[in-house]
Amino acid sequence: MLNFLKGNWYWMLGVTALAGYLGFALQGGAEQVLMPGITTHGHYQIELDCAACHTPNMGVKQESCNECHAEELERVDDSHPVIKFKDPRNAERLAHLDARYCITCHREHQPELTTPMGLTLPADYCYHCHQNIAEERPTHVGLDFDSCATSGCHNFHDNTGLYERFLVEHLDEPDFKPDAYLRVRDYYLTHFGERGEALEQARAEYPHELKVSQDILHDWSATSHAAAGVNCRACHDMPDAETGVMVWVDKPNYESCQKCHDYEVKGFLEGKHGMRLAHGMSPMTPGMARLPMKPESAHFELSCMSCHSSHEFNTTFAAVDACLQCHDDQHSTAYKNSPHFQLFTQAEDGLRTPDEAVSCATCHLPRVEVSKFGETLVRVDHNQNNSLRPNDKMIRAACINCHGLQFSLDALADPQLIRNNFNGQPKVHVESLDMAREEQERTEASRR
Repeated sequence: MLNFLKGNWYWMLGVTALAGYLGFALQGGAEQVLMPGITTHGHYQIELDCAACHTPNMGVKQESCNECHAEELERVDDSHPVIKFKDPRNAERLAHLDARYCITCHREHQPELTTPMGLTLPADYCYHCHQNIAEERPTHVGLDFDSCATSGCHNFHDNTGLYERFLVEHLDEPDFKPDAYLRVRDYYLTHFGERGEALEQARAEYPHELKVSQDILHDWSATSHAAAGVNCRACHDMPDAETGVMVWVDKPNYESCQKCHDYEVKGFLEGKHGMRLAHGMSPMTPGMARLPMKPESAHFELSCMSCHSSHEFNTTFAAVDACLQCHDDQHSTAYKNSPHFQLFTQAEDGLRTPDEAVSCATCHLPRVEVSKFGETLVRVDHNQNNSLRPNDKMIRAACINCHGLQFSLDALADPQLIRNNFNGQPKVHVESLDMAREEQERTEASRR
């Protein structure tokens, strides 16, 4: 009897401990323990917000994916849109690869199957639909059946930097273009109107009971915001969550910036730096990152002011030093020994024009043309997903402003060159342009 009670006691103690631990986990103490497996680099920041992707008792629905990615796919003119696979003529192909659903190719919590690009399919998935491509394209005769997406030739969704017409348009470009340029932002030439009257420190509007240092007022008075007539309350006054009455906020968040910089904030929330905030979670910190980060920045909470500072809004600092205060991977630390940094410092010293400077932001937060209010404007794209992974997404936004397409493709396909921040010449040759040229010559010959 004693042994029986003793056994029950241990059993009850174990159950109680397990229940307590699971309760602690569900309340936010150790949610990762409940994860069925590691999530990908694209989703791990929001892995604890299960409802972002999962619908109770229904798994991951397509709508969950579209909430974040539909706009991106539409913008890049998705090469394999869902509508293509709803065509009855493709029914046989769907038996091999049901490309109507994102989770057919992208499944989370299965690290043993997941490639660096977040795919959970074998490398031969292209073959199921394109096994006869060599009959249509002599340039593809003899190519390995699993090489479509690994040779700098094709991407399933975004081929804007690789499709044949684009390749032909950029044949024979020099490696280094003599007219390299950086798009000039035209923020003030928009519906916001011309710059307003510059604000002087004496006219700064803030609660009189606050003690504001002259350093802060000086930093602010020298900014473009002050020159445009933006006063303190424009950023610091925010509506109270309950009453809606405008109240002074000592540390404004991204919502304050969003009043005027909606496009930039939208990109920030969609990108790596702000996606947690978009899901109502705590800010991202370098300590959460999977890339190497500087230990001293581990607890640094990311917001608009992380890079732009609170009152100086120094875009030069935001373009380089803001990145390097956190990032500690080989590519980042090699930047200041690269030819790109030489161009940046020469521009800072007045030896080159500002549009010749190449900073971290030039490539990773590029200036892009955006149509708005019936006109084309130049904005800074703060969503890194638009220009990273696969590498060739960077070509149109950044690389070909200064380099030829062949050089760009080769450089982005050379892992060692990427690690040393493009200090040297590419040792990889991507044959996409060679194939495009051969196909063009064959087409022209058939017309003669």
